[in-house]
Amino acid sequence: MHLLTKAALGLTALAGGTATYSAGYEVRAFRLRTREIACLPAGHEPLKVLHISDIHLTPSQRKKHDWVRGLAAIQPDLVVNTGDNLSHHDSVPYVLTALGELRDVPGVFVLGSNDYWGPVRKNPARYLLPNGGGRRIHGPRLPSQDLRDGLTGSGWVDLTNTTSALTIGATRLAFAGVDDPHLGYDRLDKVAGPADASADLRIGVSHAPYLRVLDAFTRDGYDAIFAGHTHGGQLRVPGYGALVTNCDLDTARARGLHRHSAAGRTAWLHVSAGLGTSPYAPFRFCCYPEASLVTLTAAPSDQQPTPVSAATALG
Repeated sequence: MHLLTKAALGLTALAGGTATYSAGYEVRAFRLRTREIACLPAGHEPLKVLHISDIHLTPSQRKKHDWVRGLAAIQPDLVVNTGDNLSHHDSVPYVLTALGELRDVPGVFVLGSNDYWGPVRKNPARYLLPNGGGRRIHGPRLPSQDLRDGLTGSGWVDLTNTTSALTIGATRLAFAGVDDPHLGYDRLDKVAGPADASADLRIGVSHAPYLRVLDAFTRDGYDAIFAGHTHGGQLRVPGYGALVTNCDLDTARARGLHRHSAAGRTAWLHVSAGLGTSPYAPFRFCCYPEASLVTLTAAPSDQQPTPVSAATALG
């Protein structure tokens, strides 16, 4: 057999094996990541934050449903859900039962594009283009209000273009959240201004980590920001990392814990690689589906956060 023919057959076999692994195993090999952020005032007890994002659940995905349901055993103090829960018109009751006992825990949430619009078949190569290839292609409208009602009915706080606060134990948390920036639904003017200076910690929440949102939250004095949307790149090259983020965030921060600076201030940024994919692109490579347990601890005395004031936040 000609050498070039052998090479071509070898590459074809390798590609086929990679695709089988990616779509057959890794996409269902769920992981719980752990992170720690030293950001609480001195003397405060640690808080366990479960960050869930991009479940993209369909009624037939029983393994994912049961894995998410099992997260209640972690007994988090707070759940942060950064959207894209749905991937099917009939998914809402399945999402609510998957979240199960977690809905008895204090929680906050924002919605993502796939909570509003169903997935559609498209060229997978679009995901390799900057910002997903530009023009949005929407599928059918999804029952986002039913999802919102189910989550708020459990006591979770809807942070859609608004601010709020929760007290957990002895720690008071202030929040600001925006609707999905990927769709342009974010209204930063609704949450603009100095973060609550009386809170022990200030947290920004967004589905997609667009820089305009990260800059605004950081500038206004939020200590930590939670986001999803990127799927961690979904396809990662060993030794290199993510190829895309599907937004304007740099690929080096496609997942995990990082820092973000704007206007002379710095915030922690946690980006979840998420638990799912579009049903029309059901593969992951070197990017396991994940939820994250982020433990907030007291910062060392020489790293205590500077109290937020109108002067510092606007300066």
